[in-house]
Amino acid sequence: MAGPIRAAQILGRMDSGGIEAVVMNYYRHIDRSRIQFDFYLAADSSFPQREEVEGLGGGICLLPTYSRPLAYHRALYRAFRGKRYQIVHAHLSTMSVFPLFAAWRAGVPVRICHNHTTAHWGEGIKTLLKYILRPFAPVFATDLFACGETAGRWMYGRRRFERGKVTVMPNAIDTARFARDPQARAARRGELGIAEDAFVVGHVGRFMYQKNHDFLLEIFAALRKERPNAVLLLVGEGERMEQIREKAEALGMGKHAVFAGARRDVHKLYSAMDVFCLPSFYEGMPVVAWEAQANGLPCVFSDTVSREAQVSPDVRFMSLRETAEAWGNALLHAEGRGETHVPDIRDEAARLAAFYEEKSFGA
Repeated sequence: MAGPIRAAQILGRMDSGGIEAVVMNYYRHIDRSRIQFDFYLAADSSFPQREEVEGLGGGICLLPTYSRPLAYHRALYRAFRGKRYQIVHAHLSTMSVFPLFAAWRAGVPVRICHNHTTAHWGEGIKTLLKYILRPFAPVFATDLFACGETAGRWMYGRRRFERGKVTVMPNAIDTARFARDPQARAARRGELGIAEDAFVVGHVGRFMYQKNHDFLLEIFAALRKERPNAVLLLVGEGERMEQIREKAEALGMGKHAVFAGARRDVHKLYSAMDVFCLPSFYEGMPVVAWEAQANGLPCVFSDTVSREAQVSPDVRFMSLRETAEAWGNALLHAEGRGETHVPDIRDEAARLAAFYEEKSFGA
């Protein structure tokens, strides 16, 4: 009897970021007797998911860095050719052109370009490269995916999207896993040294330019003038973490800013929060937005976040041109526990499995 279809999932660094969380959510909930994932990732990744991936039967291939493009291409081409994949699924935004080219050369019949983000000119050269590569990203793809409408239109253009050429595969979550948990609230606050009566502003995201942590600190500093017992809970890791920690100290936040690091229990940490803030410069469809709302948290997002992120009435969108004081006031007065309508990962994983099977058997 033939084994499951193996789909090569192409990521960049596999650390604790949002794209990794999305792919892992699908992997945990897909029927692995029908579909198996092989993970292709940078060799210098921290890869905290490795033990889980191996336990679930997934394959792992560590790749050379992008800075060695020929070695990167050769490694992919040899793997795709040697393992005779039916499906290569690339999650690298505009950089997906490179693994998809290798897959095309290797004769892989199903080549998926999956976009999870947009861009912002504040990232300079990085954004320029995105715009240069964007027209080429889908060239070697047979199928186009996006996490939502905003990401789909940005990557593939209005005409392709409106003609139904783009499949929206949402950043679905296990809604029950993120439900509010009073016991977790008390336990995580105790562990992190946060008082029971503290007003906790939460943020989950990688410490990078996109997430706009600098402004988040300014918002929190303004908020604390009105609520001295407030605490900022920052969950994540990244290249700017120490810089943000130093800025928090310079602003006199001290123990009022808690850097929780990368965690395996993020679903529990939401319950320790009172409100969630996401002042990003840009997003595709941030999975943390749905996680926070599934927990029942009122949320304040920048208006650069896609409106698709709102799945409850307890979300307010604000311009980044507004003052830190205005943002702080919005967070202090955010309230409500409205009903959410978050796509459930079980349904979406079943849909992805059906897509893979249909494409594989028809290839």
